[in-house]
Amino acid sequence: MMASDDSLTLPGTLSSGQKTPVSRLQRWRIAGILLPFAFLGLMEALVRTHVVPEHLVPAPSTIAETLWQLCGDRLGRHIGASSLRVFAGFAIGAVIAILFGAAMGLSRRLEALLDPSFQALRAIPSLAWVPVLLLWMGIDEAPKITLIAIGAFFPVHLSVVAGIRGVDRKLIELGEVNRLSQRALFVRILLPASLPQIFTGLRTGLSLAWMFMVAAELIAATRGLGYLLSDGRETGRPDLVFGAILLLALLGKLSDSVLKAIETRVLSWRDTSTGSNR
Repeated sequence: MMASDDSLTLPGTLSSGQKTPVSRLQRWRIAGILLPFAFLGLMEALVRTHVVPEHLVPAPSTIAETLWQLCGDRLGRHIGASSLRVFAGFAIGAVIAILFGAAMGLSRRLEALLDPSFQALRAIPSLAWVPVLLLWMGIDEAPKITLIAIGAFFPVHLSVVAGIRGVDRKLIELGEVNRLSQRALFVRILLPASLPQIFTGLRTGLSLAWMFMVAAELIAATRGLGYLLSDGRETGRPDLVFGAILLLALLGKLSDSVLKAIETRVLSWRDTSTGSNR
């Protein structure tokens, strides 16, 4: 017996031979990857035709040449120093935030006690912490990592509290009906249900960790991308400034992509809508 036409339809195509919405979405994703390169090409043309002054915005080719000259151990040391500070500060801040957030999410009394202080501390700008940390910790690595941890702490803390508070009451009642202990209720119901929001907070905290790293490397740093920014400003080299900015953007995107991949794997059990492909 001949197979029906439907059984011969290949994945990614419709029976009429048209592309599926998934294929169209894939083209948009490829366009999204190419968009930054198109922007760099446009800036190259604008600078070379003197539409944009080169002393204000250097050509991307000039920036690439500067980074190439820094390649090797020197650039690697700057990237490595900044990356280690970010990951150490983010890990410390995220772990403490998860612990405090879980405790405050489970106890309204503890939330009422600590939340006003945390919200006041959250409003303090990153640079305002610099003289305090210098006074307390000196000029070694400790104040830099502490400042990055502070930046990562608050978005993760807020997401954990909001995630636990936002769990559907019916799920909690179901656990109570099945006589789950408080620990089992947290592990089997509250934590899985709040994980999507927690991962959102982790990704936000990671991006803030990169931002706070620049402020942290103003604390007597001799290595790091924040140091390159400061050095380029002081020596009047916009190519070095923009090169450091591009590296920060690239490293921030790469680290966020890794965390997003972990999120997708951990939350693979979810049955959610992917939204419109238009």
